[in-house]
Amino acid sequence: MIDPVTLLTFVPAALALNLTPGADMMFCLGQGLRAGPRAGWAASAGISAGGMVHVSIAGLGLGAAVQAMPWLFDVIRWVGVAYLLWLAWGALRQEFGTSEAPIRPARRAFRDGMLVNLTNPKVILFVLAFIPQFIDPAAGPILAQFLVFGVVIAIGGFIVNGMVGQFAGGLGRRLTGDPRLGRVLSRLTAGIFAALALRLALLERT
Repeated sequence: MIDPVTLLTFVPAALALNLTPGADMMFCLGQGLRAGPRAGWAASAGISAGGMVHVSIAGLGLGAAVQAMPWLFDVIRWVGVAYLLWLAWGALRQEFGTSEAPIRPARRAFRDGMLVNLTNPKVILFVLAFIPQFIDPAAGPILAQFLVFGVVIAIGGFIVNGMVGQFAGGLGRRLTGDPRLGRVLSRLTAGIFAALALRLALLERT
């Protein structure tokens, strides 16, 4: 049983993290611009699902392996870089402003959001640094406490990032009717994904 005071302290801290612009928020922005509000929400759900996987791994103690083995950190990181660059290339190839423009299923946006989150090893290192501050070994199973705190972060992140995707999706729909603006939108979306890839490539373990 988590102490209510501890939980009340954790909630505003988690909300502040959710509201801080970062890679997850930018990814949902890009997905919303690329495929509309539904894709933005789906990407946000995928990111939250990926975050819960990270929280579960950290709660099981496996996160220490990522922290202790530099090569594992780098393998995961470069897989994420490659995937983001692949998404950037796909955004460049997508044709906006035409009736032939493909409709991107929401399930693909969910998958992309989850994979991008899972291939960012910095997430699990953050979880290992942040959540244990609120863990009380005397309050019950460690994993259960990790999961409770993880759900709080996941719900807040889903709402905040989903709203960003909703806004971007509405903007994207207004722009896609014009082929010239559509090309600009395509390049902007690709630029967001490429910038996230660069950010991940430059990450350090500390």
